[in-house]
Amino acid sequence: MDTFYNALTGYIQHLVPEAVLLVAACVFFLAGTWHAKRDTYGLLALVALAGAGLALWFSHPPVYTADTDKASHDLAQTALFSGPVVFDNLSFFVRALALAGAAVLVLFSWQEVDDEHAAEYHACLLIITAGLCLTGAANELVTLFLALELISIPTYVLLYLPRSDEPSQEAAMKYFLLSVFSSAFLLFGFSYLYGITGTTNLAEFTDALTKARSLGPLATPGLSMVALIMLVAGLGFKITAVPFHFYAPDVYQGTSAGNAGLLAFVPKVAGFVALIRLLGFVTDDVLTVREADHFASTIQGFAGRGEVLGNQVSVVLWILAAVTMTLGNLLALLQDNIKRLLAYSSVAHAGYMLVGLATASALVRDGSVVTGGVEGVLFYLVAYGAMTLGAFAVLSYLGTPERPINQIEDLAGLSRSHPVVALMMAIFLFSLLGIPLTAGFMGKVFLFWGPMGLVPRPEVEGAMDQYLLNVGLAVIGMLNAAIGGWYYLRVVAVMYLREPAEPRAPTRAWPALGAVVVCAAVTLLFGVYTAPLLNAVQLTDHPALQQPAGAANPVPGDERAAAR
Repeated sequence: MDTFYNALTGYIQHLVPEAVLLVAACVFFLAGTWHAKRDTYGLLALVALAGAGLALWFSHPPVYTADTDKASHDLAQTALFSGPVVFDNLSFFVRALALAGAAVLVLFSWQEVDDEHAAEYHACLLIITAGLCLTGAANELVTLFLALELISIPTYVLLYLPRSDEPSQEAAMKYFLLSVFSSAFLLFGFSYLYGITGTTNLAEFTDALTKARSLGPLATPGLSMVALIMLVAGLGFKITAVPFHFYAPDVYQGTSAGNAGLLAFVPKVAGFVALIRLLGFVTDDVLTVREADHFASTIQGFAGRGEVLGNQVSVVLWILAAVTMTLGNLLALLQDNIKRLLAYSSVAHAGYMLVGLATASALVRDGSVVTGGVEGVLFYLVAYGAMTLGAFAVLSYLGTPERPINQIEDLAGLSRSHPVVALMMAIFLFSLLGIPLTAGFMGKVFLFWGPMGLVPRPEVEGAMDQYLLNVGLAVIGMLNAAIGGWYYLRVVAVMYLREPAEPRAPTRAWPALGAVVVCAAVTLLFGVYTAPLLNAVQLTDHPALQQPAGAANPVPGDERAAAR
C-alpha cells in the first residue's frame, strides 16, 4: 500500500510546476494594478519559469523498484494511469519543452508590450504555458479539453495587448471565432468517444478499443469514423492543417512578431501532443508482444498503435499530410509579406509532422513491435520551435513601432547593417529548408526516412500496400522540402544581395537578441549532435514504471526497452 499511497500523494508534487506558473500569473494580475513596468514583469516571468523548471526537474516520473511486489506495482499503475493527469515520460518531455519555449517567448516579446500592459501580457503567457504543460499530462478527455482552453482563452487577450490598431483587433477576432468553432468540433468528437467506450479516461478507452480491434472489427465503425473526423477537425485548427489553416496568414500578419511566434509554436505542440494521446500512438503499450503473438491470426500483423479508431486513421492522416504540406509550400511561393510567408511555412511544417503520425502504425515482425514516426514528430517539434521562434525573434529584434518588419524587402541589406543577425536569420531559414548540419535537416531525416526503413514481410496481409503508401508520402515530403527552398532562399538573397532603401539603425532590444542567440544555438546543436534529444524522445515511448526483477508478468514496453 505504500507504493499506492506514494503514487497518489505524488500528484501534489508533480503539479508544482503548473501551480508555480498559475500563482505567479495571479500575482502579476494583482500587481499590475499598482506597478507598471515591463522590465520588472519580464524578469519575474523568467524567474517563475525557472522555478517551474526546477520543480519539474525534481518531479521525475515515479520508478517502480525491484523490491516492490507485484500487487503494489498494480496499485501504483492504477494510481498513475487512472487519474485525470499522468506523469509519464511524454508528459515530462512536453512540460520541459513548454517551459523552454515560454522562456524564449518572454525574451523576444519583452520590448513589444508597453509598461501599462506588461503585467497582463506575461501573466497570460504563464497561464498559456501551464495549459500546454497540462495538455502533455492530460489523461482524461475533460482534463485535455480544459487544458486546451487554458491555452486558447488567454491567447485571445494576448492578441489585443501589444497593439490596439485595426489589423490587430481583426486578427484577435478571427482567431477567437475560429477557435471557438474548433472547440465545438473537438467536444463533438469527445462525446462520440465517450459514447463508444463509456469512459473519459484516455488509457481505458484506448485499451478497450484496441482489444476490441484485436478480436475483430469494431462494433461501431461508423461512430468511430465520425469521432476521428471531429477530432482531426478540432485539432487541425491548432496545428494549422489544411483546410483549417486559412486563419493563420491573416492573424500572423495582423499581430506582433511575438504573438505570431506564440501562435506558430504553442498551439502546434498542443495539437500534436493531443493527437498522439487521443489516437493511441503513445500509451502504456496496450498490446504487448506476447499478446500480439496470441492474436497474430486475427490482427494480421497490425499491433494497433495509433489505430484505435480504425484502419482509416492512417488514411485520413496520409491525405491530410500530403495536402497540408503541398498547399502550404505552394501558397508561400506567392507571398511578399514576411509574416504571411512564415505562416504558410508553418502550415507546410505541420504537413511534415503529420507524415510522422500517418506512418507511425506498428507492424509485428519477427516477434518484435516496430514503431516509427512519433519519435520523429517529437524531435521535429523541438527543431521547429527553435527555428520558427528564432525567425520571429529576428523580426521582433529588428522591428520598431515606427518601422516594423512587414515585407521581405524590409530585410534588404541586413547583412551590412546587422551582419550577425543576418547570419542567424539565414541559419533559421536554412534549417526550415532542411540544409545539413541544422536541426531541421535531422528532423526531416527522421520523419521521411523512418517509414522507408521499415520493410514489411510479404506474407503479412496489407503490409506491402502500407509500406508503399508510406514511401510515397515520404517522397511527397522531400519534393515539398525542395519547393520550400525557393522562398526561403529568396529571403536569404534579399538580405545578402539587395541594397537597403534606408539602412536600419542599431537597436537595443537585448532580450530579443538573447532569444535569437538561444534559438540559433539549439538549431545548430541538434543539427550536429542529436543524441541527447533522440534519447529524450525515445524515452517518451516507454512506461513510467519499470519492471521489477523476477516478476511473473512483464510490464508492457520492457521488451522494446531491452532491445534498444
